[in-house]
Amino acid sequence: MTTTDTRESRDTTDAVAPTLLEAARAAAPLAAAHAEAAEADRRLAQPVVDAIVAAGFSSHFAPAAQGGAAGTFAELLDASAALGEGCASAAWFASVTASAGRLTAYLPQEGREGVWAKGPETVVVAGLMPSGTAEPAPGGWRVTGTWNYVSAVDFSDWTLVAARVAGAEGTGVRVLAVPRTDYAITDTWRVVGMRGTGSNTVVLDEVLVPDAYTVPLDVLLKGLAPDAAAACHRVPMKAANGVTLGGPLLGASRGALRRWRELVAAKLNAPAGAISGGSDHGTFEQLLARAEGEIDAAGLLLERVARTTDTGAVDALGTARNGRDCALAAEMLATVADRLLRSAGTRAQAEGEELQRHWRDVNCGAGHSGLQFPTAAGAYARLLNDSA
Repeated sequence: MTTTDTRESRDTTDAVAPTLLEAARAAAPLAAAHAEAAEADRRLAQPVVDAIVAAGFSSHFAPAAQGGAAGTFAELLDASAALGEGCASAAWFASVTASAGRLTAYLPQEGREGVWAKGPETVVVAGLMPSGTAEPAPGGWRVTGTWNYVSAVDFSDWTLVAARVAGAEGTGVRVLAVPRTDYAITDTWRVVGMRGTGSNTVVLDEVLVPDAYTVPLDVLLKGLAPDAAAACHRVPMKAANGVTLGGPLLGASRGALRRWRELVAAKLNAPAGAISGGSDHGTFEQLLARAEGEIDAAGLLLERVARTTDTGAVDALGTARNGRDCALAAEMLATVADRLLRSAGTRAQAEGEELQRHWRDVNCGAGHSGLQFPTAAGAYARLLNDSA
């Protein structure tokens, strides 16, 4: 085969398999078209879920041995942001299922193979706030409890839950992979934003989970998966989580700015009001420049986190800096969304208006416990002072 033949063969293969970003851009119009319905239904439409899974989000970080891409955080950031410009809930679904799929790499081999037996179209979700109890039982653990705010659970094949365990070795937390047949879902997700994520409650009642489908939470926190070949499986959990949450907020902020420009253009071109007078072009020009600059700055922070995490070697200080950067980016994006909504006029606050949906989604997402700046700043500052 000649060099030209080799290149043509590779180009043909690339054309058949689009990148995650290309697939996300292709799915974005569908997600945007269903965004209003997703809010009303408090869950995504099945065609949107199918498009997200087909794009490769759910298996993006899955181990290569199980058919996953073992991909990068930079790819996920760009792709989730592209999807989030039209529907933050769809982007959140895409990003958190990718994140949960990554955590399966830390299970023993039998567990990894069991979770991904269906193939790369498997959807894994996670409830990692320690809850419920896991009692030692022959061959595994007997688990009972409830886990709130499990995003995308209505479409899941497996869920990872973190349960408190008590035994001869003391008290700790264990993460367990549970198939859809073994847990119930309670419809509890009624919130102001991110309504389409369907972040409902998982309920387990005396479910026996084989030991091969479990792993101590400490292993995930340290971030070295067994037989880890890919960089994405060699990083602490807290070094990576923030960027998977930040991508959808970055996209939603870009979508908010696009819609703001459309609303403001109509406002600037309208006849002057009898009382309020004409709109000040200079004011809106400054608002535009500041909003775009701050969104870009938040994006650069998230990009640095993604690049750092993609090295597969993040120490304790780097982990804390990642947390600080992601929380700061989320805070910046929420501030931008606030300013855009306030300056766009009453029309922007109408029910069904896209801008106020983006505003609610960004603020709701920025309220996630993993994106709180005071907590992240404290953790970073203490480690920075200790290293001085």
